[in-house]
Amino acid sequence: MIRGGTDPAVILEAARVIRAGGLVGFPTETVYGLGADASSDSAVAGIFAAKGRPSDHPLIVHVADAAQVLEYASSVPPFAARLMQAFWPGPLTVILPRKPGVAAAAAGGQDSIGLRCPSHPVALAFLKACATGVAGPSANRFGRVSPTTARHVVEEFGDTLLVLDGGPCAVGIESSIVDCTRGRPVLLRPGLLTRAQLEAACGEPVLDKDEGQQEDATLGEAPRASGTLASHYAPNARVRLMDAGAIQTALDVLGAQAAHIAVYARSIVRIPSAQVLYRRMPDDAAATAQQLFAVLRDFDAQGVKLIWIENLPADPAWEGVRDRLQRAAAS
Repeated sequence: MIRGGTDPAVILEAARVIRAGGLVGFPTETVYGLGADASSDSAVAGIFAAKGRPSDHPLIVHVADAAQVLEYASSVPPFAARLMQAFWPGPLTVILPRKPGVAAAAAGGQDSIGLRCPSHPVALAFLKACATGVAGPSANRFGRVSPTTARHVVEEFGDTLLVLDGGPCAVGIESSIVDCTRGRPVLLRPGLLTRAQLEAACGEPVLDKDEGQQEDATLGEAPRASGTLASHYAPNARVRLMDAGAIQTALDVLGAQAAHIAVYARSIVRIPSAQVLYRRMPDDAAATAQQLFAVLRDFDAQGVKLIWIENLPADPAWEGVRDRLQRAAAS
C-alpha cells in the first residue's frame, strides 16, 4: 500500500514494521529501496526472498548520519571520511571493513559492508525513526529495472507492501560505490558523481574497477558490491545500443512494417511506422539519468520487444548512465 511519506504518523508506522522484522519500500534521491533491519539476519533474509536475489550478493545499509557508521564499520580510512564529508547525505556508497558480528547477512557474508546516508527527506525521517541501519537494495525483482516512483514498487511487489511515497526520485540511478577497504579508493559502480568529483573530495586518485583488478596483487581482491553484475537493470524488452545513423537505417529498412520497437535517442529520428515508439533523450546526462528507468519501464508497459538506444557521449558526466545501459543491454 502506498502511504504519504511526509506524514509523521506514517513514518512511525513504517519504523514499527522495520523493528518488527518486516519490509518497507522507501524513497531515496537515487531509486526506491526495499528496506529491512540491517541488524536482523532474519529480516534481511526477507529481502533476498522477496527480490529473488542470491544471499551472497551484498546489500547497502542506509544510515541516518555519519555517526551511525561506526555501528557497522570497524574503521574509516581518512580518504573515506573525506568522501562522506563531501557527499553525505547524498548518492555515494562507501565500502568499509565490517565490524565483526554485525550485519553479516546484509554484507553477503563478507568482511566489508556498504554504507550510505541518503539525502531524500523522507528517507532521512524514516531512518531516524527506525533508529537502526536499514538494508535497502533497489525495490525490484533481482536484475530488473530499478523503481523511481512508489507505483513502480507496487508493480514489483503488490499492494500488501507498505511503501512510503516520496515522489519521483531526483537522481534516478543508483549511488556511486567506492571501495575503501584496500588502502586506495576504487570506484566499483559509477553513478551521478564523476570520478573527478570523487578525486577532488578525497584528495587522491580514484581507481576504476579495471585498474583495481590490475592491481589486485597489491590491493587484494575487490569486495562484491551491489549492482555490479555484468547483466543487470534490464527491462523485459531486449536493449540494443546503436549509433543514431544505424537506428535510422534500420527503421528505414523495416519501413511501415516496423513494429514492437521503441527508440530512445537524442537525435531526431524519422519514424516510418505508427507501431514504433519514439522518446527523445535529453542532451543533459543528469536529466537522462533522472528519467532513464521510468522510460524503460514505460516501454515495457507498452509491450515493445526491442529498445534501440542511441550511444551516449564520451563525456565522463554520462558514465553512470552508460554503465546502467551497458548492463541492461547485456541481459
